[in-house]
Amino acid sequence: MNSRTLWLLGAGLLVLAGAVFAAETQGLAQGLAEANTAGTNPNPVRLMRPSVAPLSAMAQLGKEIFYDASLSSSGSLSCASCHSPDHAYGPPNDGPVMLGGASLSRQGARAVPSLTYLDRQPNFSIGPDKGDDDNIIDLAQMAMLGQQAARTTKTAGGTGASANIVPQGGLFWDGRADTLQDQALFPLLDANEMDGGSAEIVADKLRRAPYVNRFVELFGAGVLRNQRLLIAEAMFAVARYQVEEPSFHPYTSKYDYWLEGKARLSESELRGLQLFNDPDKANCAGCHTSAPARDGLPPMFTDHQYEALGAPRNAALAGNKDSGYFDLGVCGPHRTDIPEQTQYCGMFLTPTLRNTATRRAFFHNGGFRTLEQVLDFYNFRDTNPEKVFPRAADGTVRKYDDLPEKYHANVDVTDPPFDRHSGDKPAMTDQDEADIIAFLKTLTDGYKAEN
Repeated sequence: MNSRTLWLLGAGLLVLAGAVFAAETQGLAQGLAEANTAGTNPNPVRLMRPSVAPLSAMAQLGKEIFYDASLSSSGSLSCASCHSPDHAYGPPNDGPVMLGGASLSRQGARAVPSLTYLDRQPNFSIGPDKGDDDNIIDLAQMAMLGQQAARTTKTAGGTGASANIVPQGGLFWDGRADTLQDQALFPLLDANEMDGGSAEIVADKLRRAPYVNRFVELFGAGVLRNQRLLIAEAMFAVARYQVEEPSFHPYTSKYDYWLEGKARLSESELRGLQLFNDPDKANCAGCHTSAPARDGLPPMFTDHQYEALGAPRNAALAGNKDSGYFDLGVCGPHRTDIPEQTQYCGMFLTPTLRNTATRRAFFHNGGFRTLEQVLDFYNFRDTNPEKVFPRAADGTVRKYDDLPEKYHANVDVTDPPFDRHSGDKPAMTDQDEADIIAFLKTLTDGYKAEN
């Protein structure tokens, strides 16, 4: 089977997947319409959660590494410092980014994402898998093929996912890592984060760590003499900890229990859920899928795709003081393998909205500090851009000011509510926004379900 045939087959499969998604969303909408005044789900489902078991020896080693601040140059920063278990494995601070480096004074390049629910994150790709095709298609070839068709609209009642639209999957805001072990290594060596210095320094610290005997027990004494293998096994252990530790993917939100008929949503929360799924209103579910899968897997509240939303520039970031610097997401500067694919410049990964109410920095640059600000951006970006973007010296609104003008065409102006124009009525009222926020708070894990 050649690559062109596979491409068309993949596109067809994704269209079919879109139909399945639409059916699932339609079923959820019907349940919402039938929700009684008590706020319970009239059509409860059984969610399939990951099984819980004692941590393996590998995962126990990973846990020790995850909390080991001595691996950083400051001696004060561990993985858990930026990915706090008390904050849904997201940032614990009030700033747009975390501070790192030897003196804990260097800004990270981007807002810290949560590490929860990454066990279901697919690998980075553009279009369908190559399947059994012997002709390997690299990312650049996929991207070129992806330019051959127009983008379709994503709504809460359907999906715009197709083989030729945008990238999907991967870890970090730009998807540059595919595995949890690769993801763990980047901040360990980043001068703005843990600042481990070099692989040699990190390996030496691992050899002197109080848990060094665990390496010997798991891999044999030879692992300590092989620097590359030692670090690789350490990062794999961290990955196993994230996969096996239940708190990384608990599915214990009020909404999860509401889906199962074990919790009641308030009137405001129910209205928020309806608005979240309404393609003529917030249309959040167009990207942040809210319906459980047919196999019982809980909803992820992300389609794992990338979007260019044109968020305003964050002047609080040191890098942005250089007027010529732009964080372009998928096409650079931190991702370097497909910079020539300029149709992706400005695109960043759609994050899960699970536990989003615990955050105090939103979007890749941490430019928004509250959920109210986030919803205002969605509501007014196109109808009243002066409410979310700065003005130039001549008084004109600097729309999409964090993206070079030559890439403005990449910004999503198709999916509701971004299909409106200046002077149009905004999609949401103040009360609508308040109700949506009330619903978003039901996505926070740790809710105690009713018996």
